[in-house]
Amino acid sequence: MELSELHRLAQGIIEGSALVLAFLVVVAGLTILVMYLVDITQTEQTIRRNYPVVGRFRYFFEHLGEFFRQYFFALDREELPFNRAERSWVYRAAKQVDSTVAFGSTRPLNQEGDIIFLNSPFPTLEEDTVEPRPVTVGADSCEKPYTTSSILNISGMSYGAISRPAITALATGAGEAGIWMNTGEGGLSPYHLQGGCDIVFQIGTAKYGVRDAAGNLDDAKLQEVAAYEQVRMFEIKMSQGAKPGKGGILPGGKVTAEIASIRGIPERSDSISPNGHVDVRSVDDLLDMIERVRRVTGKPTGFKMVVGQLNFFEDLFTAIHRRGVRSAPDFITIDSADGGTGAAPEELIDYVGMPLTESLPIVVDLLQEFGLRDRIKVIASGKMINPGKVAWALACGADFCTSARGFMFALGCIQALQCNKNTCPTGITTHDKELQRGLVPEDKRKRVAAYAKAVARGVGVIAHSCGAPEPRGLERAHVRIIEAGGASHNMTERFPQRPIRTEYKELLSRANP
Repeated sequence: MELSELHRLAQGIIEGSALVLAFLVVVAGLTILVMYLVDITQTEQTIRRNYPVVGRFRYFFEHLGEFFRQYFFALDREELPFNRAERSWVYRAAKQVDSTVAFGSTRPLNQEGDIIFLNSPFPTLEEDTVEPRPVTVGADSCEKPYTTSSILNISGMSYGAISRPAITALATGAGEAGIWMNTGEGGLSPYHLQGGCDIVFQIGTAKYGVRDAAGNLDDAKLQEVAAYEQVRMFEIKMSQGAKPGKGGILPGGKVTAEIASIRGIPERSDSISPNGHVDVRSVDDLLDMIERVRRVTGKPTGFKMVVGQLNFFEDLFTAIHRRGVRSAPDFITIDSADGGTGAAPEELIDYVGMPLTESLPIVVDLLQEFGLRDRIKVIASGKMINPGKVAWALACGADFCTSARGFMFALGCIQALQCNKNTCPTGITTHDKELQRGLVPEDKRKRVAAYAKAVARGVGVIAHSCGAPEPRGLERAHVRIIEAGGASHNMTERFPQRPIRTEYKELLSRANP
């Protein structure tokens, strides 16, 4: 090619590029003009009206701020609801990489309300350690009691709130780890059953999966669910930590044909549960429902709630003694006010309900006072994602712990805070097929199992350091609580062990001569 031809080609490219650039400048100018006219005339947003076009960047930067704070500005222990140190531990545990750290802890050891475990001068030697002892739920109350030694189990996450690949990975991982999985209030899906894990079926206020056409509890459908051997227990959900007094919320965009069929509701319509069971308006109603579910299914039945007004437990336990100890729930799941959910009103998340740090020991002590501690098992739930918090709950008196968000982190959750928008970037809480493809159940199930085992192992390490041979050997005497000013007191001082009330001690002795 001659030099003149190259010159003409270069000149043509330059002229073409200039035309394209001019066109883009004109389009950009027109776009800015339209945005200016829209902003200056709209009346809904003051910033955009006073600062047209430029004011739009405020909302863009506000959105980006969530991500910049998470990765660049927040310190390891600053973020909420879970800080980077907590999330990183879960990620390492799930990936089975080294979870040791160097140069000391970044956790402040003088924060009021935090805990310290008391190491023994004679820790449990390796050869003296034992596996967590098994606990039986419903030993004397139902046809098919449930016995398990699991420590941390998967809390309620409905199919619908989380995706098909997420449910599949959780179920198969739970089966591999030997822990149970709670269905959440959305009913039992085929994906819960695929992994062969033990299942706790949750009956929410809308009774999804076990309701008739009018929304009432259906005995025939209860029997259908109970016929699966994997379904070990039934949990009646009274309330959950993030939104006590508010029912489950699943936006219509997430209600696919399959989810609608499982729940028994119309497709693509918002799935909003009542804020309470319409047929449970007193402690006797609750005990009636527990007895009904237990009789129909033959399996242990209990209830879940975030603790609020404490007179409820006084009334409940009094009614149990009046009706007979056999009428008691087989377990109570205590959820924390800082429990998680995909969608909840901020006023409930921020202001309603008691945190687990206070409610768990109170409920355990009331059970002890009424002589029901051996009869009713206690499950602790709410931000139980690392060994320290699980060990604390066991020391308080919990028999088991459950976590939802911990297992979401094991699946790869990055705390993007988009659970309620069907835009979850990790495919966990979305039904967008393009986003779901990133979550491969065959890989993630290994991480779920590894995380559950790592938590149990970590709790064991704490227990052995305290001189207990296994996790359920932890007691309140092994824990100190940091008070104002940085000093600490033994947990037995703040929550001393209470004796059984005299009237119930006599009542129980007559019932068990």
